[in-house]
Amino acid sequence: MWLIYTICGLFCVAYCCIIIAYRVWFKKLKPFQASNTSQHQYFSVIIPARNEVANITNCLQSIIANNYPKTHYEVIVVDDFSTDGTLVRVRNMQQQYSIIQLLSMEEMIGSRGLLAYKKKAIELAIGRAKGDWIVTTDADCMVPNNWLTNLNDYIQQTNAVFVAAPVSFINTHSFISIFQCLDFMSLQGITAAAVSAGVHSMCNGANLAYNKAAFYTVEGFKGIDNIASGDDMLLMDKIQKQYPGRAGFLFSDKSIVQTLPMATWKAFLNQRIRWASKTGKYKDGKIVGVLVLVYLFNLLLLTLLVSSLFMPGLFVLWLVLVVVKTICELSFMVPVASFFKQERLLIWFPVMQPFHIAYTVVAGWLGMVGKYQWKDRKVK
Repeated sequence: MWLIYTICGLFCVAYCCIIIAYRVWFKKLKPFQASNTSQHQYFSVIIPARNEVANITNCLQSIIANNYPKTHYEVIVVDDFSTDGTLVRVRNMQQQYSIIQLLSMEEMIGSRGLLAYKKKAIELAIGRAKGDWIVTTDADCMVPNNWLTNLNDYIQQTNAVFVAAPVSFINTHSFISIFQCLDFMSLQGITAAAVSAGVHSMCNGANLAYNKAAFYTVEGFKGIDNIASGDDMLLMDKIQKQYPGRAGFLFSDKSIVQTLPMATWKAFLNQRIRWASKTGKYKDGKIVGVLVLVYLFNLLLLTLLVSSLFMPGLFVLWLVLVVVKTICELSFMVPVASFFKQERLLIWFPVMQPFHIAYTVVAGWLGMVGKYQWKDRKVK
């Protein structure tokens, strides 16, 4: 029994040290200050869309409403074989706004099967893009009014060729929505903290920008087009290797892109499995080491909980570890939630712990060895 206590204690200490380090790094970040430069980059905003009839109009309207000269950006929607009314909605918007373009994957590549549809959609759009900078977001996202202005200022102030920016989920007040908001907020906090520590390890394609020349220099998605996911983080990894120190993070609450959470647990789990499926592609040993530690600690907690059904004394150990884990994580989540203005959600944080432990283990495992369904497509 003492061996179990020792192993659990070592894992808990190591995990808490990482979380505390994230808190320290996050607190060191200084919000980006816009300079209101008179120079304007020309942006090509790319939106891959598949069966987004319920969201695409709102997404496009939020981009059109940006406080950025209409002469200095275009919007390219790439229809990914939609079977609903997405095409009709985009064409209606095209009649009102000439800066919107619509590309059809079906017309451009035919009906041949692909593994990485989203990467192909982005690649096709970049081939038609007029801008020197590519900006990507998703069809179910809403962007803030100064989205492009802040990005433009950041580019002018830095030497970056790749820029990631924050994303948050919209709370629809259901249990599953709150769970996703908290989970995703923690991931975004870790992303920002890692940047502060000098390790830019994560990003999200819902709020991303990169220099088009840099994209072609690293040969785009070549070498990572054998995996359905990874149009964001795996591309960032390629660009960082070619351009050391030139990947930036636009840390500003005025640049947060909002997106909808998954409506069902099945859809949520499929999304997280898709994200986890690219873990094996990471080359950085430090990132892999942290991911393995986090996974093993959660696996240990889940194993203890199941084992406590047969050995009741283990439940006390499990409870102590979960309480310590929760307190440590909350110390990190408080400043993160403050940045995203979602402090009220933290009251749910302790309640979500058992669900989060189970989901981390299941999604992590299936992401490496299982299949998932995304946008009505089955992916191995």
